[in-house]
Amino acid sequence: MISLTPKDVLPEDGTRGTLVGRVWLPQVGPAVVAVREDGAFDVTARFPTVTALCEEADPAAALRAAKGERIGDLAAILANTPPDGRDATKPHLLAPVDLQVLKAAGVTFAISMLERVIEERARGNPASAEAIRKEVVSLVGDDFSKLKPGSAQAMKLKQVLIEQNAWSQYLEVGIGPDAEVFTKAPTLSSVGTGMDAGLHPKSTWNNPEPEVVMIVSSTGQIVGAALGNDVNLRDFEGRSALLLSKAKDNNASCSIGPLVRLFDATFSLDDVRKMDVGLTVKGTDGFVLDGHSSISKISRDPTDLVAQTIGAVHQYPDGFALFLGTMFAPVKDRDAPGQGFTHKRDDIVTIAAPQLGKLVNRMRNSDECEHWTFGVSALMASLAKRKVI
Repeated sequence: MISLTPKDVLPEDGTRGTLVGRVWLPQVGPAVVAVREDGAFDVTARFPTVTALCEEADPAAALRAAKGERIGDLAAILANTPPDGRDATKPHLLAPVDLQVLKAAGVTFAISMLERVIEERARGNPASAEAIRKEVVSLVGDDFSKLKPGSAQAMKLKQVLIEQNAWSQYLEVGIGPDAEVFTKAPTLSSVGTGMDAGLHPKSTWNNPEPEVVMIVSSTGQIVGAALGNDVNLRDFEGRSALLLSKAKDNNASCSIGPLVRLFDATFSLDDVRKMDVGLTVKGTDGFVLDGHSSISKISRDPTDLVAQTIGAVHQYPDGFALFLGTMFAPVKDRDAPGQGFTHKRDDIVTIAAPQLGKLVNRMRNSDECEHWTFGVSALMASLAKRKVI
C-alpha cells in the first residue's frame, strides 16, 4: 500500500516555490489549488483550470496573488489520496494538469535510443535482447552525448549505418533532424501521485519511464515542470512501431505529478536542464531496482522539443504537457538471467527530483485501475455548476 505525507510530495525546499495542483472536492469536482505552507487553497474562482493559470503573462506571480479558500491541510489530502481505503466524502489529490494535451518526446537520450533499436530488432522478445545489445553497441558505441541530432556528423554516421544494414527508425529520430513527438494520452486522462498506474494486461515486457514534464502555454512558453511516468510496453512497441499507441496509451498509463512547480525566482528552465531524476521500483517479491535520468545528458534541449511540437503547423489553444524522454532503460534481470526487467503486479514506482518532489504509483493492469470517466464535458459541467465559467 502507498502512504503519502507532505515530505513525500513536496520539493526539498518545501513550499518555497510556487506550487499548483488539483484536488477532487466531493460533491463539487476538481479544484485548482495553490499549495502553500499553511495548506491547500482553492483558487478555482480565479483560475477555473490549470490551463487558464498557465495562460497568464506570469503564472507564478498570478498564483501567489490569488487568495483562495483554504480546503485543508496537505497531509490530510494526501492521506486520503491512495485508492485503498479512500473516504469518498473527503478531498484527494489529482494529476496537476487538466485541459493540456498530453504529449511525449521519445528517443531523446543515447541510452534509450539504443534500447529502442534493441527492442525493434528483438521484436518484443526479451530473451534476444542481450545478444542484440552487444551487437548494436559494437557497431555504434554507447556514447552519443556529443553528437548533435541533425548535424553533419550525425548525417555521416547515419550513412555509415545504412551501408552496414544497421540503420533503424529509432536512430532516425535519435540523431536525425526531426524529434519523435507523439500524443501520450487523451486530455484529462492522466493519474496523479498515490494512484494506480496501468499496464496492458497482455504485456509481458514493460517498464517505467521516469521523466520531467514541461508545462507549456498556448503561445509555446514553458511555464513550469512536473514529474512523469511515461509507462512503456517494450514488447508491443518492439513487435512494431505501429503499435506505439497501444504501447503507450492505456487506462492509467500516463502519470503526472505530484504538483506543477511554476517558474519563478526559485526555479527556472536552467534548473530543469541540470536536473537528475531518480527512480526506484520495489516489488512484493523483494526485488528492488534503482536508476536515474540526468537531463544534462539529453540530446535535444527542452526548448528545441517544444519548438518541434508547437508552431505554424500545429497549435495547442489549451497548451500542452510534454514528457522530455528518459535515459533510463532497465536491463537488470528480475527472474532469470538474460530476461531483463518487467513489472509485476503491485510494484511501487517512485520517481523523484529534489526540485519537484516524488511521484509514487502502484502498478496494476489497466483494466484493474480506476476507470477514466471524467472527461472534458464533465469538467465543463462542474465548472458551470460552480459558476466560475
